[in-house]
Formats: sequence, structure tokens, C-alpha cells
Amino acid sequence: MAVIWNPWHGCQKYSAGCAHCYVYRRDESIGKDASFVEKTASFDLPLQKKKDGSFRLPLGETVFACMTSDFFLEEADAWRPEVWRMVQKRPDISFSIITKRIVRMADCLPSDWGEGYAHVRIGCTVENQEEADRRLPVFLSLPIRRRFIICEPLLGPIDLTPYLSSAIEQVVVGGESGPGARLCRYEWVLDLKRQCLEHQVSFHFKQTGARFEKDGKIYRIPRKEQQKQAQKSGLNKKSL
Repeated sequence: MAVIWNPWHGCQKYSAGCAHCYVYRRDESIGKDASFVEKTASFDLPLQKKKDGSFRLPLGETVFACMTSDFFLEEADAWRPEVWRMVQKRPDISFSIITKRIVRMADCLPSDWGEGYAHVRIGCTVENQEEADRRLPVFLSLPIRRRFIICEPLLGPIDLTPYLSSAIEQVVVGGESGPGARLCRYEWVLDLKRQCLEHQVSFHFKQTGARFEKDGKIYRIPRKEQQKQAQKSGLNKKSL
């Protein structure tokens, strides 16, 4: 099971996909301001050790970074070089970095990045066609060894065909959760599946979201059922 590593917490809303951000919703419920960005106690998690001297994150671990923020957030510019150094020191584990701010990545890379660290995957989030057309050309132009696309929250139909190639490992799709969730339509998800099949790119339907429309009927799906229902759809099979 993957580990979540949040070296800093808090973010600034950036685009349409951020409107109902779960981090803002969760922080507000405990009286916190999610727009305030701060380092966390787990800042140095990759290098933390147990009493016996072994790393807390063992060999082969999969780590998702900055899940309550954005790795390329401007407010984190002063801290990111140290995070890159920690990532570079742990080539024995796999890091996945998901960002909406892919346009900032080129200015935020370490000097030894080269064509990319082999143990780092970069995921670019696109929630609609506008952001796909703005972010993905930049994403594909950058020196990245392993890259994937996240269409979550999926807010409308997206044509990824200009951007799908062997350079993309996977497309992950999901609806929006929470009380104010916007609609996700089955037909949008199905079309992304078709595009991935045609371009031989791995596809994963992660979750339905809280409001999911199929065959003209809108379903309100509890949070605990959203991943289960996505799996039951059968779209994660290798064919339609």
C-alpha cells in the first residue's frame, strides 16, 4: 500500500478543479485556513529512521508526495530544494508527484535532474479541455522519465488524443467528491477509456464522484462507495 508524504500543507486555489478542494473542506471543519502553507512534522520522512537505524520508508515503498498541497506551489519554493535532495538520496523507493502547476516545473527542477530521476513519476492533473490544452503541451515538452495524466475531478468531456503516446504511462479518471460535487458523466469516462485503448495507454477509473450520471439517471454516491462503484463498472479491464 502506498504511503502519503506531505512535506508541507496548505495550498492556493488555482483553477476550476480547485473550487471544491477537499483540503479546504477538511481544514475548515477543524477551524483551519487551508490557504496558509506550512512545513509539516513529516517534512524529512524519506530520511527518518527507526531505532535500529533502518529507514521508516523501506526499500521498494511507493510514496505519493504533497497530497494536501501542490509540489510546485510558489509558497514552497524555499523548501523544495531540500525535498529534491531527500528524493535524490532515496532511489530505492518510488515517488509520485501530482501537480496542477506543471507550467512551473521547469523553473523548479534540481540541477542534477537531467532527463528526470528514474524513480520519480510526474502526474499532470487536467479537469477539463481548457486545462488539458494549456498544461499537456508543457507536460510533454519537459524532461520527465515517467509521466501520467489525472483527469480528476472530471468536469466535462476531454479529448486527450493529441497528447496520448508511449510517453504517457497511464490516464487516471475520477469524479468530484463532497457535498458540492459537480456532475461526472459516464459517457465522459467511457470516451477517455476508448481514447486510451486506441493509443495503447493504461486506463484507470479511480472513483465515480458523489454525483454520477449514467443513461440519463443521476446517482448520489456516498464517499465510501465511490471507488467500489468505479471498480464495478468494469472499465478497468483491458477492453470495453
